[in-house]
Amino acid sequence: MSKSVDFVKSLKDLNVSDLKARIQEDELRLKKLEFAHAISPLENPMSIRALRKDVARLKTSLAQKSQTQA
Repeated sequence: MSKSVDFVKSLKDLNVSDLKARIQEDELRLKKLEFAHAISPLENPMSIRALRKDVARLKTSLAQKSQTQA
């Protein structure tokens, strides 16, 4: 299985508050990575893209869970 499939499966186990906390952590990590990349190139700049996509998946999952609870 690919990483994204495993990531999506692990999201199903998280509740809304866990998702919000994870989004905040990942967004902070993304800002730090982008800042570090601006100063000196990262060894793997694709990690920025992967993290950005993970944040998008988290936000999608949060929206779906919020919608089903409402």
